[in-house]
Amino acid sequence: MNVPSGCIQNSFYLTMKLRQINSVTGKRLSLEKKFKINLRPLSFYPENFEGAAGKNCENMIGGVQIPVGIAGPVKISGQFTAGNYYIPLATTEGALVASVNRGCKAVNQSGGVQTFCHNVGITRGSIFKTDGLKKSHYLKKYLSVNIEKLKKVAAATSSHLKLTDINVRIVGNNVFVRFSFDTDEAMGMNMATFAADELCHEVEKKTGIKCLSLAGNFDIDKKPAFLNFHEGRGRMVWAQVLLTQKVLESILKTNAVKLNSLVQSKCLLGSAISGSLAYNAQYANIIAALFIALGQDAAHVSEGCLGITTTEIIGNDLNFSIYLPDLPIGTVGGGTWLPAQQALLQMLNVSGGTKGEKADMLAEIVGAAVLAGELSLLAALSSGDLARSHKRFARGME
Repeated sequence: MNVPSGCIQNSFYLTMKLRQINSVTGKRLSLEKKFKINLRPLSFYPENFEGAAGKNCENMIGGVQIPVGIAGPVKISGQFTAGNYYIPLATTEGALVASVNRGCKAVNQSGGVQTFCHNVGITRGSIFKTDGLKKSHYLKKYLSVNIEKLKKVAAATSSHLKLTDINVRIVGNNVFVRFSFDTDEAMGMNMATFAADELCHEVEKKTGIKCLSLAGNFDIDKKPAFLNFHEGRGRMVWAQVLLTQKVLESILKTNAVKLNSLVQSKCLLGSAISGSLAYNAQYANIIAALFIALGQDAAHVSEGCLGITTTEIIGNDLNFSIYLPDLPIGTVGGGTWLPAQQALLQMLNVSGGTKGEKADMLAEIVGAAVLAGELSLLAALSSGDLARSHKRFARGME
């Protein structure tokens, strides 16, 4: 479709005009006048929220509201987390909060969920261009031999960042370099970018080999990828519960055999024939709702959805597990400072960390919530109750 040049010019001038207006309210009123519409619903937000205009959102005209519901509490016994935690979920999908809540009840009556977390680190993957394979392999060796020197270069960019690993792949004259960083409490993508930029300059200076691009999809950031599934990114999280026969039948309205059969057929076989990297039922639902509520980067749901749900029958009971290999998460930076998001982080007691301990806690809480939601949905499918539940909660129908 051809767009008249006048429309393009008018849009450009409107954008320029908005940039010249200092206040959030002024920008919104300018758009109301331009389009003759009411944008007042965007004006309802808490005190200090407009600070996002200087650090989170350009040309900010207000905020949108997403309902937040509470599920739980869920009892967690983890590597970094112990106790009962309520789960804040920002969502417009009716039945999601109720589903996670039911999963929490089943988990609690089975003794709680066990969790483990491993901080793999955030990554930035750059591309260097050489004049041939000899230079490509020279660069790979240089990076290996000089990793301790490069760690010092990276550490100079932030007191909260450490270079932990360098992985290299060579494709012809292209050398893909994946830098891995420990960024303490922050999710750390910006920190990783700044550090990788300095590292690339250092490599160029020492080797004479030019960096083609700071980011070359070898990170791999905000895209589902087998590399992240295999190597991990951010935090890797495991969660598990042993569901008793009583809980399976009384709360989840199913049994070990039916639920186990469904997981094998849906989560494993169904995902395999679809070419999916998400061997699960609904990780993305819970992670999206948690990420929005807790000020995380919502685009990382594309990574958080990766993972495997597994089950094992033990007598009449069922061992139910989830595995999240790629969970970029943080308790500082990004949207975590926003008033509502910060309040919810404080409710979970995961704000105020310094060395990554609070981010590890948060990752385990996410893992427990994902398990609860996954368990409840799969149980509803195995008992044939999914459609009825959505009619009741999503549409207000009995």
